[in-house]
Amino acid sequence: MQIIYNIFIHIYHLALKAASLFNKKASMWVKGRHKCLEKIALELDHEADHVWFHCASLGEFEQGRPVIERFKADNPGVKIILTFFSPSGYEIRKNYPLADHVFYMPLDTPANAARFVEYVKPRLAVFVKYEY
Repeated sequence: MQIIYNIFIHIYHLALKAASLFNKKASMWVKGRHKCLEKIALELDHEADHVWFHCASLGEFEQGRPVIERFKADNPGVKIILTFFSPSGYEIRKNYPLADHVFYMPLDTPANAARFVEYVKPRLAVFVKYEY
């Protein structure tokens, strides 16, 4: 099953690259992930305590915003890392003041996941999910 998922992710990525030639949202998705792991590695304070909040899109962000706000109020010294899957969330909230860093979520491959966790070293990960 893992092999099928990994193959699908690479096909999905290629399809989005092709679509990005004609579709603005697909283009933003592709451009936003270009060298995003290198950006994460360069921008983070690797000695800081990080808590990672992931929101697939703007809707999930709006649902999770009260949790982020309360968490930041209760833990002002912790650095908040906020990631988005979709351009709709990232583009609108890339300057969200309570997040210390806002990034696109890298393409979901085993290598990218390992590098992401290695760079962020989250003390806690919170995944905001709209549908239950």
